[in-house]
Amino acid sequence: MEPRTALAGPDGPRGRAVAPLVELRNISKHFGAGETRVDALRDVSLDLHPGEVIGLLGPSGSGKTTLLNVIGCIVEPSSGWMRLDGETVYDEKWLRHDLRALRLEKIGFIFQFHNLLPFLDSTDNVAIVLDMARVERGAARARAVELLDYLEVGNRRNAFPASLSGGEAQRVAIARALANRPRIILADEPTAALDSQRAGIVMDLLRKVARDQDAAVIAVTHDEKIYNRFDRILTLRDGRLDGEEREIR
Repeated sequence: MEPRTALAGPDGPRGRAVAPLVELRNISKHFGAGETRVDALRDVSLDLHPGEVIGLLGPSGSGKTTLLNVIGCIVEPSSGWMRLDGETVYDEKWLRHDLRALRLEKIGFIFQFHNLLPFLDSTDNVAIVLDMARVERGAARARAVELLDYLEVGNRRNAFPASLSGGEAQRVAIARALANRPRIILADEPTAALDSQRAGIVMDLLRKVARDQDAAVIAVTHDEKIYNRFDRILTLRDGRLDGEEREIR
């Protein structure tokens, strides 16, 4: 049975509640059994709303990456309920059989290292995601160029990864994550390899994406220099959410 109670979140125009893009209720994940069992997540419930940029903090081993992988439909929960962009995708079991298609439809991934393909230029590194979704080649490249321009690296559209700065490469990686217009963006330490200035630029771009595309961004980070870029900060300890702190802007 689907839970219907929404957690507290932002209100939309005229005070109407905004439907969350990510809804988790009592999500748990354990690995192993018996004496070797590890409870990575314990009864995690949260809502992420359109336009929000959320920071996820916690010590090593607290379950942060596991939580991102559950939301990203890479790791199957052990129990609980999850809805993404209005679709219930997990209710004690996966309700979608083609999880690859689900990820292509709904989710964009950004990682600490850009993971760009060294033999493709910036445009093709973005367009490859659309190629996987069987978008016509010309349309895929046009979308890639549009995104690179949007993220202010359009002048590097023909550059190969080896010639890009760290900040430029991360922007190309963000463009790739946005190629299929996902409204859920999952970022795992997206600024850890960048200096303070470039980290701030990347986070400002993610805030722009959240606002312009009505998307929700959740970023795992230990990077204190970007804490003021988040709307909310969530903390995981031993697999449980340990309250949250709202940033004051």
